[in-house]
Amino acid sequence: MNGPFVERVEKYARRLILPGFDGMPLYDVLVFFIKGLSKGALNLRAGAFTYNSFIAIFPTIIFFFTIIPYIPIPNFQDNLLALLHDLIPLSAYETVESTLFDIVKRPRGGLLSLGFILALYFATNGVNSLIEAFNQTYHSLENRSFVLQRLVSVLLVLIMAVMVILAIGLITAGPPLMKMLVNLGLLHTDFVYYLLQGSRWLIILALFFFGYSFLYYLGPSKRKTFRFISAGSSLATFLSIGLSSGFNFYVNNFSSYNKLYGSIGTLMIVMLWIYFNGLIILIGFELNASIYHARQKVIADMDVSVPWEEELK
Repeated sequence: MNGPFVERVEKYARRLILPGFDGMPLYDVLVFFIKGLSKGALNLRAGAFTYNSFIAIFPTIIFFFTIIPYIPIPNFQDNLLALLHDLIPLSAYETVESTLFDIVKRPRGGLLSLGFILALYFATNGVNSLIEAFNQTYHSLENRSFVLQRLVSVLLVLIMAVMVILAIGLITAGPPLMKMLVNLGLLHTDFVYYLLQGSRWLIILALFFFGYSFLYYLGPSKRKTFRFISAGSSLATFLSIGLSSGFNFYVNNFSSYNKLYGSIGTLMIVMLWIYFNGLIILIGFELNASIYHARQKVIADMDVSVPWEEELK
């Protein structure tokens, strides 16, 4: 039997409507959300995403980093490497740093042809597997054809590339802008330091949020199912930032993978990082799906409650 406290919490949850829940009470959404998490085989779907994403890592690196040396933004490459240094576990970053530096600093014209197109195609495997994971949700949705799904994957990869370029451009433009404001006497030096640190993480936060928003909006077969700005995007963004900070801190300070396994330990760290991010993306998607199905249930209940005489009018 439920105690008085549980009953009060349930009653409150039935009345509480959170922003982004499309007017649905928290309780109704949680019923679908918990069912989706428990019966949606999240571990298997995240595992499949991890495998395909790991295979797609090097084509993705080639695709993204081949175009970067041709972007006419001062110190763009250095800022991108610094961004990756902040997001990727340190031991994993140190392993691939020389390869990334070589690709970023040395333009390869030959890759901007057939090899570039092939790299783009194989880079979409990670996104394509994520769309497959969306379609395998407990809250079943329609599937696209193979060709259309692959085209959507290519579109999402290109959108992500543009977003990364914009984010790095904003980070790069920040210091010169702040210096100009200091010279004009509009800002103080101490304040600028904290402002630069804060703006950097705000840009990273926006990069995560809009990246997830595009995934959830374009990824599912029923595009109109979810809003572009959604509760799932917000949840996934904050979970990802927390994961990046917490996972990096743990790996850099407490993990002994590298001591036990050497370079193989780095691969394990990378796969765990991808796996946990995959789980977060799927959790955000399940929240959006739960909100949608809670709303559909309300609509269905309203249709059933309408007298048949009213339907004939």
